[in-house]
Order: sequence, then structure tokens, then C-alpha cells
Amino acid sequence: MNAPLRLYVMRHGQTAWSESGQHTGLTDIPLTTAGEAQARLLFPWLHEVAFAQVQSSPARRALQTCALAGSGTEPRIDPELAEWNYGDYEGQRSADIRRERPGWNVWRDGCPHGETPAQVGARADRVLARLRLLHGNIALFTHGQFGAALGVRWIGLPVANGQHFPLSPASMCILGDEPGHAGIAAILLWNALPART
Repeated sequence: MNAPLRLYVMRHGQTAWSESGQHTGLTDIPLTTAGEAQARLLFPWLHEVAFAQVQSSPARRALQTCALAGSGTEPRIDPELAEWNYGDYEGQRSADIRRERPGWNVWRDGCPHGETPAQVGARADRVLARLRLLHGNIALFTHGQFGAALGVRWIGLPVANGQHFPLSPASMCILGDEPGHAGIAAILLWNALPART
């Protein structure tokens, strides 16, 4: 009998832009020193799990987190695990965008010359459809808003609900079936952070 599918979703550690609140989609910036330390704190958790497969966004910050967290295997790069494409809002903070566009919400409004919520939701659905063909523990190294999109689409909620599921840098989530109820998708752990000193 095949092992049940469990998705371990990790957000990358801190970058200079995640610390400042700037939207970081396609800009490929590295982890800060603090972000590297955060990623290493995931090691004791991941070291205890036998992963059937490890996948990562192609972004350097996700790949660095994967390597420092010690997932135990070379990741398969999936371009669809990339962060939201923020288009014209790349590098901007939400507060700055709202000065020019009051009430703006990426989960409702998307980004000019970037992705819409519908496009992000469809991308999350494609990723999850591929993953549902697998078995066992799968590690995914991705990003804050796309990780939230994966979580809400896993349980069948509209992608706009992702705004209610924030992810901290170097956090871990587990998606799977409700224990004892195969076929009922559940969030088993969300935004868990190792102890940080």
C-alpha cells in the first residue's frame, strides 16, 4: 500500500526585501544572514522526515533555504512554485501602492503587467494536480503568497482566501488528508516556526 501524500510547504528565509515589506516576485535576491540562520533552524524538523521527493522554486532564496534546511536530496526545480509575478508592483510595498491606488489588495486586484488572482489560483491548481499523483512526503520550497495560494486551493477555498493564511519567513506547513478520513483535504500544520533565539 502506498504511503499517503503529505506536502511539507516551506517558505524561504528572510531576504532584504521581505524584511522591508517589498513585493518580491521575479527579482532573484539572496537570503540575508538572518534568513540563512532561519533556514538552518528547519533542519531538525526536516531531518526527521523521509522525503519521497523535494521540489523547489527556481528562485535563489528558495534554493538556499532548501540547501540550508538539509532536506536530504537535490531538489527538482518547478518554475510553477515561483512567487506571484507582481509586474509593475515588483519591489514596492503595499502601503506605497495604496497611496496611488487606495484599497488595493493583491488577492483581489492582482498586479498590472503581472499575475491576476485567477492566474495564481490556476497555477496552484496545476501544481497540486501533479502532486496528487505522488505518494509519501513531498517537500516544497516556495514563497509567502504562493505558499498561501497552495494551502487554500488544497482545501478547495477560492484563492482570495490566501490573504487570511500568512506565512512567515522559513516557516513550515503540512497539507494532507484529515487523519482517519482519506480524501478529505486538510491543513495539518500552518506557519510553524522553529524556536528562534
